[in-house]
Amino acid sequence: MNLTRAEARERADLINVDSYHVTLDLTRGENVFGSTTTVNFSAAAGSSTFIDAVTDAVHSVTLNGRELDPFEVSDGIRIQLPDLAGQNELTVVADAPYMNTGEGLHRFVDPVDGEVYLYTQFEVPDARRMFAVFEQPDLKATFKFTVTAPSHWDIVSNSPTPSPVSTSPGPEGAARSIWEFAPTPPLSSYVTALIAGPYQSVRSDVTGSDGRVIPLGVFARKSLMQYLDADNIFELTRQGFEFFEAQFGCPYPFEKYDQLFVPEFNAGAMENAGAVTILEGYVFRGKVPEAQVERRAITVLHELAHMWFGDLVTMRWWNDLWLNESFAEYMSHLAAVENTKFQSAWTTFASVEKSWAYRQDQLPTTHPIFAEINDLQDVEVNFDGITYAKGASVLRQLVAWVGPEQFMSGVREYFAKHAWRNTELGDLMIELEKASGRDLDQWGHLWLETAGVNTLEPELTLDADGTISGFAILQSAVAEQPTLRPHRLAVGFYDVTDEGKLERVHREELDVDGQRTDVPALAGLRQPDLILLNDDDLAYAKVRLDEKSLATAKSHLKDFRESLPRTLVWGSAWDAARDGETPARGYVDLILANIAAESDSSVILVQLRQLATTLTFYVAEEHREATMVAAGDRLWDLASAVPGGSDAQLQFVKSYALLARSGQQLDTVAGLLEGSVTLPGLTVDQDLRWELVASLVVGGRAGQEQIDAELARDNTSSGQNAAALAEAAIPTPEAKAAAWESIVVTGELSNAIQASAVAGFTRVLDTALLEPYSEKYFQAVPGIVAERTHALAQQIVVGLYPAQLTTQATVDRTDDFLAALPEDSAALRRMMLENRDGVARALRARAADI
Repeated sequence: MNLTRAEARERADLINVDSYHVTLDLTRGENVFGSTTTVNFSAAAGSSTFIDAVTDAVHSVTLNGRELDPFEVSDGIRIQLPDLAGQNELTVVADAPYMNTGEGLHRFVDPVDGEVYLYTQFEVPDARRMFAVFEQPDLKATFKFTVTAPSHWDIVSNSPTPSPVSTSPGPEGAARSIWEFAPTPPLSSYVTALIAGPYQSVRSDVTGSDGRVIPLGVFARKSLMQYLDADNIFELTRQGFEFFEAQFGCPYPFEKYDQLFVPEFNAGAMENAGAVTILEGYVFRGKVPEAQVERRAITVLHELAHMWFGDLVTMRWWNDLWLNESFAEYMSHLAAVENTKFQSAWTTFASVEKSWAYRQDQLPTTHPIFAEINDLQDVEVNFDGITYAKGASVLRQLVAWVGPEQFMSGVREYFAKHAWRNTELGDLMIELEKASGRDLDQWGHLWLETAGVNTLEPELTLDADGTISGFAILQSAVAEQPTLRPHRLAVGFYDVTDEGKLERVHREELDVDGQRTDVPALAGLRQPDLILLNDDDLAYAKVRLDEKSLATAKSHLKDFRESLPRTLVWGSAWDAARDGETPARGYVDLILANIAAESDSSVILVQLRQLATTLTFYVAEEHREATMVAAGDRLWDLASAVPGGSDAQLQFVKSYALLARSGQQLDTVAGLLEGSVTLPGLTVDQDLRWELVASLVVGGRAGQEQIDAELARDNTSSGQNAAALAEAAIPTPEAKAAAWESIVVTGELSNAIQASAVAGFTRVLDTALLEPYSEKYFQAVPGIVAERTHALAQQIVVGLYPAQLTTQATVDRTDDFLAALPEDSAALRRMMLENRDGVARALRARAADI
């Protein structure tokens, strides 16, 4: 299933692809579909190559009118093509399997009405699961899809949906129709798409900068349409169109723009050209934290940005995946701040994206942003915090380095020169250098070709009256990643006002480089109550506070007038706790003392998530139970004290349910579920009911009977996922054995159900329930990776790792496993190294929690 870069380069040197005509029959039953592909391409006469095709059966292969024996040329993954002509036509007739893994052509049956829904997910190498294709991004071509499907379905692809034409009935007389799509513009295969089924839609349009009226569509399953907030999606889409067309100096490049919420999706969304697929978890059935609403908005804008950067202009090979994703992530936050109501998106970026980047960048598997991608297996494990979050953070730093106007000027020239083509990083850097006048060679080397995160801290010299006589910024790096980098950043001075608020009283922006950077401009100023390096979050670096600033932060964290500087201080405190520099229980106290005053929903969400991590992994074992119970009690107090119906109240209740463990706490959870305990303004909707049920199951207060009863109330896709989590969480040896059997041994669960079952299996109050599975895990993992698709294998390798058995024995057993791994196990090795690092870090943090 692999493809090396060397193979891709050799194939690209041999051939140019003109067009594909893909004919699909989706009426052949529940296991396979018919797939006929005709490809026209040129080649070096007399040469040989191969086409990718993951098939159930290959019925015929016809190359330039010559029949090739499928048993000789096809192995189910590749089809060999010998003795090519200068101009070639290849036709492959095959059966291809439906998938339930979120890869290729995924098939889902709605439990509400029994309807079948299909969608494709092709990034990285999975268009070959639907049709025969030269599966690499630099072999762009036009794609024409002809689809036979049940007549009551809607069929969506990259080109506008044509009117269907009735054809002969299918099995059992079912009505069938044919949809014949017009060819696409030149695209890479991974951004082609097919979405099919009785999806329902809402329609609108937007007028582009070139005067064209672009049709817009928002789609979801019939059983979810009552919850679809299409007006919000359309508003964000129009705002994104307006912003991106102006910034990029280029009209939207496709004929229409559809956004389809699809079931059992592995990622947040996918940038299929003109037919974006989005996780249907973003169709909210009830009240959700505003953080999730904002995350959906960022996702909508992220995928829209890809229509230009990724689809119109596409990377030549996967080593520039980071640029593709980082650019969309940066631009989505910029668009949110400058052209939507989500004007604190940079706060969210600092809290969510950068914390992910810092965490990823301190793992033993960290890598340069511009990573060497030797094959597809390298790509699959590189959808990580470096590719997305660090890359976007460094792009933001690059914008500060060259200037915002200069950056966008270079981007506009880039689009103008390379539309419908493939590029490499250097093509963009050339335009940015021209626009800014800055030589970016050294900057690019230090930021893009080396790994690791730097730490910045202030050094002050004070006169007797508290005046600063000397100020310097010290930069350091860990020994394993020793590179020191140039940073464009701001230093903020903050004082506590008479009203008790922290306000910025001075800001100094400068270039920082090397181990020590003196800042003479700050000499002569009075030492403020708090000094914040990297104010406004322009740079990518961990920051430390001086002694006075740290004391101010602890007593006045909630008193910042603005959310962004408060978030930066939150981040500094988290870094110190994770690094074992400060006691974990101190971080717990900091959160619980200040989170009620936090105004940003995403920051609350992240802090509560980090609170759970700290309690589970970083608090010393002898203090953990008491600290967890006390934290749960405090969360209930907070939920009771904040305004009724507020975002904070909902988040505190959800976190309380997650942590509940004492008898009194579980009594409260049961009361919330049955209605005997209420909070003003809190609505216990179906999704919250499931969280309360899971809490009671984990605490031993509910079991299979209660789960079945709740599923009877909510026999939907969401309900089935929640039930799978709850069943796997039943705290008995028998339930854990049954969950292990279904996840690891039988292996027939869909991607979504498996993810839920994994989450439930590891959710325990007593880790003794997990001890029998530690050695079983290490024995099973090699076979899982060999036999399952990457998406399913990764869920198991990461999700079932015995991290909650936080002991040196777990580290040692992982070391033994790693030592025995074959050299060709790069993906598994990386996942296991990251698993190991989590436990090793937790042990260090526990040792510091004194």
